[in-house]
Amino acid sequence: MKSLVIAIFFGVILLFSAHIGWSCPFELPAVQTAVKGHELTIELATTPEARSCGLSLRDNLPANRGMLFVYAEPEILTFWMKNTRIPLDIFYFNRDLALVSVSENTPPCRSPRCPSYPSTGPAKYVLELNAGKAAELGVQAGDVLELHLD
Repeated sequence: MKSLVIAIFFGVILLFSAHIGWSCPFELPAVQTAVKGHELTIELATTPEARSCGLSLRDNLPANRGMLFVYAEPEILTFWMKNTRIPLDIFYFNRDLALVSVSENTPPCRSPRCPSYPSTGPAKYVLELNAGKAAELGVQAGDVLELHLD
């Protein structure tokens, strides 16, 4: 039942965002969520354009804010930090919103060739938060991302 609610929620967001036609930078819909009981407000990047832009070109990210990248199917996902100005923790979650892996303290890329940071297993959701947040929260594989859908 939980997977069905998650699928319906993100399906509605995908349908809504597909008709907007944003260009970077742009405002994204935001929802409340929690990791290990720590409340966060996250922007939803559900379109290819929004995922491509991500948090790049931002000079700061408020303490309890982040971005959730949503993909259609679980797969090994690889992120990089091209045009990203702030260090981030990159959390990879599976289809059930359970943590697969984290790339901690991922530095901005200031060179023409940027390293990539892959998930250690199939992921469907990727959460970017300020660097150091994973250690602060004490996250471990299997921890669940809670979405507040009300």
